[in-house]
Amino acid sequence: MIKSMNIAWWVQRWAELTPDKAAILFEEQTISYQVLCRRADRTSCWLQSIGIEKGDRVAAMLNNCPEFLDLFLACARLGAIFVPINFRITSVELDYFIKNCRPRLFVHGDAFADAVNALELESYLPPMMVAVVGEAQFNGRMFDFVEETKNFDGKRAFLTRSLGPADPEEPQVIMYTSGTTGKPKGAVLSHRKTFFNCLNADIFFKLHFSDIMLIFLPLFHSGGLFIQAAPIFYKGATIVLHRKFDPITIYRDIEKYRVTKFLGVPTVYRELLKVDPEKRSDISSLRVCAGGGEKLNQDLIKKCAEAGLAFRQIMGQTETSILLWASEDDPLKKPGTVGRPVFHAEVSILDERGRAAKPGETGEIVVRGSIMMKEYWQDPVKTEETIKNGFLRTGDLARMDEDGFFYLKGRAGDMYISGGENVYPAEVEKILKLHPDIEDVAVIGMADETWGETGHAFVIVSSGASLTQADVIAMCQGKLAKYKWPKKVTFKSQFPRTSLGKIRKGDLS
Repeated sequence: MIKSMNIAWWVQRWAELTPDKAAILFEEQTISYQVLCRRADRTSCWLQSIGIEKGDRVAAMLNNCPEFLDLFLACARLGAIFVPINFRITSVELDYFIKNCRPRLFVHGDAFADAVNALELESYLPPMMVAVVGEAQFNGRMFDFVEETKNFDGKRAFLTRSLGPADPEEPQVIMYTSGTTGKPKGAVLSHRKTFFNCLNADIFFKLHFSDIMLIFLPLFHSGGLFIQAAPIFYKGATIVLHRKFDPITIYRDIEKYRVTKFLGVPTVYRELLKVDPEKRSDISSLRVCAGGGEKLNQDLIKKCAEAGLAFRQIMGQTETSILLWASEDDPLKKPGTVGRPVFHAEVSILDERGRAAKPGETGEIVVRGSIMMKEYWQDPVKTEETIKNGFLRTGDLARMDEDGFFYLKGRAGDMYISGGENVYPAEVEKILKLHPDIEDVAVIGMADETWGETGHAFVIVSSGASLTQADVIAMCQGKLAKYKWPKKVTFKSQFPRTSLGKIRKGDLS
């Protein structure tokens, strides 16, 4: 039994040591560690009452809210596997997620009722229970999550041994990440991975018991859940939780709550810089700002520093969380660097022959150690392709200098990042090719002032057919989340190709 690797136990210990300490500040509501522990307990009891057992999947499609974290903690307490789902996806994508992970329980917010109601949930096999957070039209198939859990207030889960885990490699979360094959993959993340990720974040953020962390990044992503929320609970510090991103509210709450730690993608920093200086609040309390998730440029780094938002950079992925980080000064000394490896991981660059690349040589970033995912859920083929000889292949190409600093050279698989969201061209191409008048298509990322990168689709139209940009983009409606839609379409008569017939995307223009 290794209780120290279970996040539910961290919250319980802080509830015993500092019961009145604020754990979550959410929309004028203060939730102490004692109250948070009670909420996790009553949620655990309710889950047990409806038959949720160790290893069962519990999926959640929720905005940032305390109920999200209640479920996260309760699943960890019971040994159930928590599955956070991106609320930006369409019903088609949601259908795939549910059929892939087969949850015993699906909890969704009332704001996403349209996407959920488009599915015939009662026909899913095995049968799945459904609960709603918020106002909704309830029927015999649905639970009212808030009311149901209130019935167990003051009670504790009867399976006290479940606070283990018996094995730290037991799965805690399945977090979906898009794949180059066009199908999302469920990264299985263990309790051990969460623990060591928190140790890395502790060092990176210089976390302290007195810290206040503002979180607006979606909790369904690794950034919000594993780089911010989990490390704060580990440290016994405080979260200021925002339901969504709003630059004015962020400035206001940094001053109001004296926020000390902050994480955002570059798109967020660009939006913060657009706010008129006279409308910005006092942000002098900030001790560490972090940025990652997109390509960074020196101009943005400089403007942020001038505005009091000097940030340290991070790079990682769902399968590993933080891999590399750079201090505020590193980009000045080493322009273009994405930093050096985190403390609790072995991060290397391997050449095409699988040998360690020499300084200056380009190769693939690989990682080994306790921050690796276990596997891709029910996908042994993709797991074997990704984890080789004990190393997880990230798909990112980079070089390393003699001082150990990494520099990105590109991404295997052509992935690009739009507004902090990973977009894999293969997934978009697969949908566009469904159009009967599209003969071939290639999608790449292009620079965008607002989102960092957006999609650019190159299309070959079938002989005798005629299409407009609007026709092409309309194919994404209802099939892809909007951030995946290409922003620009260029029609071509042919594509540049290699001798093997593969499209040379680097030559598209």
